Amino acid sequence: MSEELQIRLFGEPSLPTLVYLPGLHGDSTMIPAFRAALNDRIRFVEITYPRTLTWNISDYARAIGEKLCDSGITHGWLLAESFGSQPAWELINLSDAATTSAPPQKHFQVEGLILAAGFVKHPWQRGPGFLQCLGRRTPTAARKAIFRIQAACIRLQHGRVPGAVAGAEEFLARRTPLDIQAMRERLALLNDYDPRPIARRTAIPVHYLAGCVDPLVPWPIIRSWLRKHCPGYRGGKTMWFSHHNVLLCAARSCAKQVVIWMFAASDSRVKIR
Repeated sequence: MSEELQIRLFGEPSLPTLVYLPGLHGDSTMIPAFRAALNDRIRFVEITYPRTLTWNISDYARAIGEKLCDSGITHGWLLAESFGSQPAWELINLSDAATTSAPPQKHFQVEGLILAAGFVKHPWQRGPGFLQCLGRRTPTAARKAIFRIQAACIRLQHGRVPGAVAGAEEFLARRTPLDIQAMRERLALLNDYDPRPIARRTAIPVHYLAGCVDPLVPWPIIRSWLRKHCPGYRGGKTMWFSHHNVLLCAARSCAKQVVIWMFAASDSRVKIR
């Protein structure tokens, strides 16, 4: 059985809101250091996906939007990590549709998007399929060893950050057989979903956070595409001593940059008015 979509809130409701959409692993166990580095300057919302084997991207987006609205969160920015970029684009699509309908429908209003090693349509056509095949052929013992190494890296790098060690333990505990199946199903969804038409008409601020070494997501190609085709793209930042998990490896630098982007956009709206 799959669990329900979960949400956790941090910070005062009066602060600007940032909603974290995780990558394939589907939870927030790898980002306590990033959350701590925000230093209560924004309201941070963490989403945990259900371990579903049947949802498509639209199902993810609708469930996230409904959960946010049910929690009294009606507008804010999205921080979309890797796979999380796909429901993020669909949330923008639903947000635009709700605004232009007559009468306007109730839905979470996306004010800005930050892609953290995210993408539009993944440029490697066979990449997701290759990762699925690799995952199926990886022995269970080897997979568990990889997860233990990831958890050890969290402890080593952020062991003094409150919640980081507990997050590493939770990261390991959540990697059940059903969890692994759910990750593979999320990979499969990348083949069928194409958010490029949405990105081409997206005018809200869009930014990109990249780790310098990222064999999974070729960020130079993606950022080049955004510059040419996405009217809302405002630029990005590369963290040079980082990799695909940029929010983990460069937690402080990423948090600082995210806050700068969010408050800069807010100041611009005030000046325009």
